[in-house]
Amino acid sequence: MQAIGIDIGGTKIAGGVVTELGEIVAERRVPTPTGNDSEAIVQAVVTMIRELQAEAPAEHGQVVAAGVAAPGFIDAAQSTVYYTPNIPWRNEPLRARLNSELDLHITIDNDANAAGWAEFRFGAGRLVSDMTMLTIGTGVGGAIVTEDRLFRGGFGTGGELGHMRMVPNGLACGCGAFGCIEQYGSGRALLRMAGEVADRGGDAGRALADVRRANGTLTGHDVAALMAQGDAGALEALTELGTWLGQACASLSVILDPQLFVIGGGVAQSGELLLAPIREAYRSHLPARGFHPEPEFVIAELVNDAGVVGAADLARVHAKAI
Repeated sequence: MQAIGIDIGGTKIAGGVVTELGEIVAERRVPTPTGNDSEAIVQAVVTMIRELQAEAPAEHGQVVAAGVAAPGFIDAAQSTVYYTPNIPWRNEPLRARLNSELDLHITIDNDANAAGWAEFRFGAGRLVSDMTMLTIGTGVGGAIVTEDRLFRGGFGTGGELGHMRMVPNGLACGCGAFGCIEQYGSGRALLRMAGEVADRGGDAGRALADVRRANGTLTGHDVAALMAQGDAGALEALTELGTWLGQACASLSVILDPQLFVIGGGVAQSGELLLAPIREAYRSHLPARGFHPEPEFVIAELVNDAGVVGAADLARVHAKAI
């Protein structure tokens, strides 16, 4: 069997035909319609699914389902988008809209859940039964797998780990709360921390300040390039970020008890430079340390394909179950 996975992002919509082994055998990418036009996005998804159906290699079997991964809150029935931050979907019956134009089994899922499921099935988590994934991009996404099943919660909106409150009366978050881990452990947080190091001046902040002065701002690419060069200021910012994430993982561990934490997203490309402070802070803040089994921390393996692969596989699983 084959299934189609669609991953709706802020700048692009990615899609692919995925085999039961998690291999992408046909793929497409288009820019996300400008202005976050809801109808245009729906039509772009419909067009992409039709094109991928036509391109699916016959030797891999029939295309049985299509899964769409979208940012935001998705209901437990995998049909309705309760809310998504960058697209004007509020209680949007997305599956029904797609079903009205496509003769194919459709499911809708949260994009972080889809990426986490892909890592569990085919990537870094394939050898465990209980895994927690944190996706460190512009924000912080999360996915939880427990006893080989994706956790969604009673209403379908569970696993929003980036909005776990870490700091009472902390920084304002886009979700409306204050002190969420997203404000201390995301790519945006890393840029803020790097800017603070640059503001302090001295030897540590000199290179960051020079780049900011030359370019007018600091970008993720700038900070990543300085980290790769071993710049003390950029590494200081990354260590601060990892320390917050390690504290969050310690809190998550006593609730979820995963065997494995998988760290994904763009910031995770720094690899061991990020994992080292995460592990250190985790151990420092873990209750009953020395008596509580400690999980492994690894970097995600599927990178940019995770959303497509996970959305497809979740759709296949759902189609088999009905």
